[in-house]
Amino acid sequence: MRTLSGSTVIKIVPMVVLVAACSSALLTRHPVAAARAALVDVNGGAVGTAELWQEAGGLVHVDVSASNLAPGAHGIHFHAVGRCEGGSTAFSTAGAHYNPLNKAHGLSNPDGPHAGDAPNIQIGANGSGTLPFTTNRVTLTSGSTTLFDADGSAIVIHANADDQVSQPSGNSGARIACGVVRTVP
Repeated sequence: MRTLSGSTVIKIVPMVVLVAACSSALLTRHPVAAARAALVDVNGGAVGTAELWQEAGGLVHVDVSASNLAPGAHGIHFHAVGRCEGGSTAFSTAGAHYNPLNKAHGLSNPDGPHAGDAPNIQIGANGSGTLPFTTNRVTLTSGSTTLFDADGSAIVIHANADDQVSQPSGNSGARIACGVVRTVP
């Protein structure tokens, strides 16, 4: 049996890291599906975006970027209807949380979570924040958990933090931003 010298190991380890990084980069460049949502406040003012893409294995990556919001933690969820009418309706047209599998609300709930549940987004003192997360509870392709069912889906930011257990929405409060999730060709 032949053993590797120290210099050979030093050459191989960076190569393995490089190959792993390239594989990850290829997934980002070649998603099986992609979507985007332009987030607006109740007055229709632009407050951010949500970029989504799905790996071949089904995992959906979500990158939310928001600005002009109150500092602190805010609940963020996918909602069941792709309609974001602001004003006096305060985005009630987006319906309830996206929950095609009839689970309880909350990432920390043993009987949950909803397919549309997500971590809180943290908004800094400057009114801006980002939230990258992944989920295997929704898809951008066809199937029982697709965000593109007959009435579409929306992504909503709430006024308060989501406690991740309370029903039906984690005490996350009023809907302050909303964006219809749309496919990206």
